[in-house]
Amino acid sequence: MKIVVTGIPGTGKTTVLEKAIAESEKKYAHVNYGNVMFDEAKSKGLVKDRDEMRKLDPKIQKDIQKNAAKKIGKMENVIIDTHASILTPNGYLPGLPEWVLKEIMPNTIVILEASPEEISRRRAKDISRKRDAEDIKGIKEHQEMNRAIAMAYGVLTGATIKIIQNHDNGLEEAAKNLSKIL
Repeated sequence: MKIVVTGIPGTGKTTVLEKAIAESEKKYAHVNYGNVMFDEAKSKGLVKDRDEMRKLDPKIQKDIQKNAAKKIGKMENVIIDTHASILTPNGYLPGLPEWVLKEIMPNTIVILEASPEEISRRRAKDISRKRDAEDIKGIKEHQEMNRAIAMAYGVLTGATIKIIQNHDNGLEEAAKNLSKIL
């Protein structure tokens, strides 16, 4: 079973995912796609931190995606923590383009969301990352783009699409909703 959990930065996807895995009776490996890509890019001397990756030339990003997908595609019972889309200086880049989806072939794709205002507040508090500024309108657009992209992923793979809300003080409910899928 392969489950992809997506959400734009600030939705709390890793936190919700870790809690759901801890509460699940089934055993899953938790793989952060960005970390696998970062390890690949760093080993080639292309970046020093994860936030630099989205500024790489798109062709280089694609090669990194392919190599990461091959590694993850060999895994069983895995939950892949990733982004449906990445906002780059040139526009939105699919986080899981066709060549990645063919390697991974997820059974379910989960989109984790929160209100744009909640996401904006969460990002402002997170000093651990160097995030590009994105206003409320941009956050809303990014989430809408993720929904459209996730549906396209479903068309290509036959995966089901599930949207889960993670509002402020809603971690328990969001993790419970995710654990029902596991």
